[in-house]
Amino acid sequence: MKTKMYLALTGSIALTLLAASCKKNHDNPTKSTVVTGVQLSTNSTFGSVITDNNGRSLYLFSDDAANVSNCTGGCSVVWPAFYKENPSIGTGLAATDFGVITNTDGNKQTTYKGWPLYYYSKDVAANDLNGDGVGKSWFVAKPDYTVMVSYAQLIGNDGNQYTSKGIAGTENSQYITDVNGHTLYMFTKDTFKTNKFSTGVAAHDANWPIDAVTAVQNVPSILNKADFDVITVFGQTQLVYKGHPLYYFGQDNGVKGSTKGVSFPTPGAAIWQINNTNTVALTQ
Repeated sequence: MKTKMYLALTGSIALTLLAASCKKNHDNPTKSTVVTGVQLSTNSTFGSVITDNNGRSLYLFSDDAANVSNCTGGCSVVWPAFYKENPSIGTGLAATDFGVITNTDGNKQTTYKGWPLYYYSKDVAANDLNGDGVGKSWFVAKPDYTVMVSYAQLIGNDGNQYTSKGIAGTENSQYITDVNGHTLYMFTKDTFKTNKFSTGVAAHDANWPIDAVTAVQNVPSILNKADFDVITVFGQTQLVYKGHPLYYFGQDNGVKGSTKGVSFPTPGAAIWQINNTNTVALTQ
């Protein structure tokens, strides 16, 4: 009799422990930490951001003006490169926006719209976003930027170095680009939200095509979204920054990091200039 009671009690305890174990596993399912690719995640401050599939935030570095990584040595310890061969692409992202570069150390890195992607070592958990704005050079990767910011030595169409003022000289200049890193210029003869260059004649306008965007979505955190607007020029909408209509330079040929327009039409003329946070606003 005692044996039967012991067995019954033992069985009851075993079933209770098994049930508790199953409940624990159900309530706290094991999550995979294997990195398979990228996805969109939602952040309360930045809205839609690009992360890896485990929710770890990814960043862009403004010093990567051209399609190369400039984060080496100690920098790469703080900002490890993100790379995944044939990454899975989450809903809302386009596979065509992602690419691969090989850095000077021989390691590969995944890019988004030409910008190398990085982690931030001080993000210790999924959804951490501590790297945005660091050094005014690091920004969380987002799918809806209208413009980006670059830092680089400006090289004119004549092959010489220029400062942000459009005069010959050595300077690591800050300048605004489109989301793909293509340099945007102002025409110094323009007036407040008024394009004085374009004529509507294709052959003429192709020299300095307008940055045709339909609306301003998001901008890097060191910029003020309120400084941007759009105007209508010959049936197209053109992006405006601080009252300055924005253009591409045709001879940059859509090359990320090219700044040939700073020396056009003649070196030092400064008729066409880059834009940055120090740009003086035009007024009505």
